[in-house]
Amino acid sequence: MMLRSRKKNQNDVSLNDSIGTDKEGNAIMLMDVIENDDEDIFEEMQSGDRIKTLYKNIKYNLTPRERKIITLRYGLIDGKCLTQREIAKMLGISRSYISRIEKKAISKLGEGIVD
Repeated sequence: MMLRSRKKNQNDVSLNDSIGTDKEGNAIMLMDVIENDDEDIFEEMQSGDRIKTLYKNIKYNLTPRERKIITLRYGLIDGKCLTQREIAKMLGISRSYISRIEKKAISKLGEGIVD
């Protein structure tokens, strides 16, 4: 029974195991070379919160026309970004008017993030 237990655990590795030495002769531990994803997870959570805030701002701070232009322009619904020209043709208005509406909407969104 004891042999099975040892054999089963013989491949176990500790994060404190030394895996070599650096140029100065200091021991390098396994934990020193394994990547830590904690920061990435934290950044993803923050990014997710920012995205939720942005979508909330789009929903509550923009007019329906501004909302439509921003969602089409930046592909917020289907992931396909359209040019100002394509949106203008789709909505039957000039490209320069799309540009003005987009600029105004982005300004509103910026104010919503600061608040």
